[in-house]
Amino acid sequence: MNRLVLFLATNLGVVAVLSLVLNLLGVNQQGMSLAPYLFMTAAIGMGGSFISLLMSKSLAVRSVGAQIITEPRSATERWLLETVRRQSEQAGIGMPEVAVFESPTPNAFATGSNRDQALVAVSTGLLQQMSQDEAEAVLGHEVSHVANGDMITLALIQGVVNTFVMVFANLIGSALDRGNREGGGRGMGYYVGYMLAQSVLGVLASVVVCWFSRQREFRADAGGATLAGRGKMIAALERLQSGQTAQLPREIAAFGISGNILGGLGHLFATHPPLSDRITALRATA
Repeated sequence: MNRLVLFLATNLGVVAVLSLVLNLLGVNQQGMSLAPYLFMTAAIGMGGSFISLLMSKSLAVRSVGAQIITEPRSATERWLLETVRRQSEQAGIGMPEVAVFESPTPNAFATGSNRDQALVAVSTGLLQQMSQDEAEAVLGHEVSHVANGDMITLALIQGVVNTFVMVFANLIGSALDRGNREGGGRGMGYYVGYMLAQSVLGVLASVVVCWFSRQREFRADAGGATLAGRGKMIAALERLQSGQTAQLPREIAAFGISGNILGGLGHLFATHPPLSDRITALRATA
């Protein structure tokens, strides 16, 4: 309920701010009053983000070929279910579905539109190459993502920036328009300006979303340290640092234990901070 209130309040706040800005600039949408236009834009901006969120669990399962554990077939699967169940109770969330996907290198991710109906998946490489303590910490990290509401928070942020991008791209396109305004038409300047502005603003929006994504990784590491132990969480990150992790599909890469680490200016578009920074942060709070 709190996240629903946050979503509605943020959405309305965005609409109010944009309405004020456009009114101050004297912008009048052609053939449409301002308020309906802004609400329509916010609905489109938020809608795409939240439709993706609602579909995230089923898409994630299909994209990595994950097998959901309904009945444990081995001691490892039994331990996996018991560990996630215990950590979920500690974190105060419903028991997520637990899945395993085939990959020779270690990784894990969590996704889902509801903190009480989420999915936590781990690779076979993680179960084979990590110690039980390290794997427990990784599970704690993913359970913390769910408990923190990171999936819906990122969807909310993405929806907000989508709305800003569309409205301000329209504003810039209108300013460049040389069409027949008396007839209510659009000139070529509008379409060229709109497309260019949306491209540039879309890149800037991605920087904002990726920054938030990196911050929530530090929070999930801290949560994993609480659920499994700080030493175990540091050991798990060091193990990941020493090897290569599995590359996850783009749709769920932001929710993996280790994501895209890019150098130079590319760091601005990384969904995860460097593992060395995460280890340092955990040690600093010890």
